Amino acid sequence: MKSVRKALREGELEKDTYDRLVCGECEKPLKTENDPDQIKTVRICPECAAEWKEIR
Repeated sequence: MKSVRKALREGELEKDTYDRLVCGECEKPLKTENDPDQIKTVRICPECAAEWKEIR
């Protein structure tokens, strides 16, 4: 699982006009999965189920 920052640099993720993260393949806004016991947040594409991690 790649980080959100690395995916943005490589073009896998993009930001829309409202600064929301969007999947580069599907062009769908990402969903967020928060686990209170973890230090990271997992961002998931609802269309292709790809995942990226983001440090909170």
